[in-house]
Amino acid sequence: MNAPQQLRRRLQRAWYRRRLRDPAYRFLLGDASPEQAVAIDCETTSLDAAACELIAVAAIPIEGDRLLMHSALELLIKPQTAMRTDAIAIHQLRAMDVAKGQNIDDALCALLEFIGPRPLVGYYIDFDLSVLNRYVRPILGIPLPNPTIDVSGMYFDRKIGRIPQRPVNLGFDHMLRELQLPVFRQHDPFNDALMAALCYVKLRHIRRL
Repeated sequence: MNAPQQLRRRLQRAWYRRRLRDPAYRFLLGDASPEQAVAIDCETTSLDAAACELIAVAAIPIEGDRLLMHSALELLIKPQTAMRTDAIAIHQLRAMDVAKGQNIDDALCALLEFIGPRPLVGYYIDFDLSVLNRYVRPILGIPLPNPTIDVSGMYFDRKIGRIPQRPVNLGFDHMLRELQLPVFRQHDPFNDALMAALCYVKLRHIRRL
């Protein structure tokens, strides 16, 4: 992170501290080790980030080049509305699968405690953040303050220097295969978090593809 980015980050955190509604969550604005991050993925009742409900979250801690699989968090959440069939076809979670899930308040509390101030890593993570922030803002008074890292952006940055005039294929399968990483079934929250974590760890050590 360069000097202007560091200044912007400090100013943003100061603003978040003033706006934080519940001081019990001040730990989210602490300092994380530069070697730590959390890979995260969410599944929802529909594909509409502005209206869907959260039904599953997986989060895997990263420390340096190690994935702390034994410490991973997996949450199922019982929604209040019916799931759309197009979403079920993608993530294959049915109403009966999430019927015994946690309520959203308990799940959010567990998730926030788990991630702490660590950066969040994901594949096209903006969708996940949009959904999570709809739940988080009423509690915190602010969006999730964590730095975010999108592995598709990391991949693009390393690819574009070599082929600046050509479109870059950012498909998850394509990225994983080019990076010689395993491809698991997608739209399973744990698998997607795991694959994002693997991409992140490998891309950290690659300057150009």
